[in-house]
Amino acid sequence: MNRMMIVDGNNSFLRNYVVDPSLSSNGEPIGGCKGFLKSLQKQCRIIKPDFVVVVWDGEGGSLKRRTQNKNYKEGRKPIRFNRPNIHMSDNQQFRNRIWQMGRLVEYLNEMPVAQLISENVEADDLVGYIVSRFPDVEKVIVSSDKDFFQLCDDKTIVYRPIQDKAVTKQAILDEFSIHPRNFALARAIVGDKSDNLAGVPRAGLKTVAKRFPLLMEDRDVFLNELIQVCDKPENKAKIFESIVEHKELVSENYKLMQLYSPAISSRTKAKIDWTLRECCQDFNLMEINKMMTLDGFGNYNFTQLWGTMRNISLNKD
Repeated sequence: MNRMMIVDGNNSFLRNYVVDPSLSSNGEPIGGCKGFLKSLQKQCRIIKPDFVVVVWDGEGGSLKRRTQNKNYKEGRKPIRFNRPNIHMSDNQQFRNRIWQMGRLVEYLNEMPVAQLISENVEADDLVGYIVSRFPDVEKVIVSSDKDFFQLCDDKTIVYRPIQDKAVTKQAILDEFSIHPRNFALARAIVGDKSDNLAGVPRAGLKTVAKRFPLLMEDRDVFLNELIQVCDKPENKAKIFESIVEHKELVSENYKLMQLYSPAISSRTKAKIDWTLRECCQDFNLMEINKMMTLDGFGNYNFTQLWGTMRNISLNKD
């Protein structure tokens, strides 16, 4: 294995489900499933992986995070199509979305793609474990989620499909003046509205980077060290006082946000290791074509994706 592509499955599926207008031959929305495969083809063309992993959120999300903070990810808006010409009730949209996601899993089962999911575990933690498990392999995480910036290193980058942009360790240092090793701590101060995690009042990443230049260093900086900086007599800015006042909040946020030590059990880790080692690397194009005909995919040229899958399958040994 030289280059592993790790796809944030829910992130890619939901993005395509919302925006891809594809309909099946019987008029049902199929953009989540078909759009995912179209995106996968583009990503394979750009990244040229020789091993593909798709990681899914487990049922129930992260039990550990919800136990730590009952408001974690509460209040998110319902997922709906972003176009007005879909005349479906919320219940019909929900059932269609579940069907599309399940069908997508079946398509990927016919490809040399490893799929990972674990009940009550988020995909983020599975990705964090995979990154730590293969330190010497080139890894490209495909996701628009900034949580993965903290995992960037000399062998790991994040490809953001919406921006069509590769985010490297150096790019994070240049843009944020924060080292990926300390990115989770910086975000713990700022908070994350998308996950319903409040931050220190009026603290943004630019302010945090300016007031704490040590976060740019290539080493792990801990909250206690930042508190010591805040307590220095010469540091009079309001943010220093606010961080001290909200240090328990920052500490709790960090536990929820950090992926350096993923919140998964030894049993789940063993399951991941087994799946990545023993997953089927066969490619059944005939079955895929049958499924696409049955699902009314219509005409679309997946030749490049099939070529990538064939090459991965042939080189599996």
